[in-house]
Amino acid sequence: MEEGFEFACDGDHLTGRLFRPAQKPLAAIVTTGPLTSVKEQASGAYARALAERGFAALAFDHRYFGESAGAPRQFENPTAKIADIRAAVAALRTHASTSTLPIAAVGVCAGAGYMARAVAEEPSFFAFAGVAGYYARLTPETLRSGKARIDRGREAERIWRETGVAETIPAVAAEGGDIAMPLREAYEYYGTPRGAVANYTNAFAVQSLACTTPFDALGAAPAITAPTLIIHSENALAPALARAFLAALQTPHEDLWIESTGQIDFYDDPLIISRAADRIEEFFKSALGSDR
Repeated sequence: MEEGFEFACDGDHLTGRLFRPAQKPLAAIVTTGPLTSVKEQASGAYARALAERGFAALAFDHRYFGESAGAPRQFENPTAKIADIRAAVAALRTHASTSTLPIAAVGVCAGAGYMARAVAEEPSFFAFAGVAGYYARLTPETLRSGKARIDRGREAERIWRETGVAETIPAVAAEGGDIAMPLREAYEYYGTPRGAVANYTNAFAVQSLACTTPFDALGAAPAITAPTLIIHSENALAPALARAFLAALQTPHEDLWIESTGQIDFYDDPLIISRAADRIEEFFKSALGSDR
């Protein structure tokens, strides 16, 4: 079963879908997905799979994306996405069907990094699972090498504030070039019928560069107190960063390494999603102290 789920963050209206099991849910789960994605893509796939395993799972469009409000459009802002996640938690606490349920977190790709920060800030999460996560690390070298990108983003932000016009570039393109996600497999997902959906816009606000380039997810690991599960692959994005994130965790944690051909398999391959969801189910039940 699924139903519409509406809530607000900082005055902007957000739209989601709450996937519910046929029986009483074991817990509620907030999901968030990859860069520029919407609820009909990876986050929705995991929310649906986890509902089939007994959880009430929420997938939603972050501010600036999909059916949710906010300007400029296609603005990838980690700070705003983290605030959206915390607003989703607050909304689940007041929703009739979820108000009494414990709440867990699931993030996919860049969403795992955002979710890590949200879990570090939000003590009410009882567990966290990161799937094919990109756990960006901020270092002096990152700032040096990314200075031009940050400056470009700040200039785009200045122009938007002065004129109301937001510069965008494609999120993906077959020929590459000046795009947000240069991986060929990203185009094969977002740029083709494989992953493109009506609610998705293939664009990235350039001012996002000032926010995403210096974002640090790995630094959240020591502050996380919820039990944590990391699911990854040697062929997914940045397995070394996933291992570094695991090593930095101070809370009980486990990991599962799955064979994949790349990163995008985790978004839509039914076998990989099923295996990941099975492990998340097991881990979350253990964190709840339940063998239900």
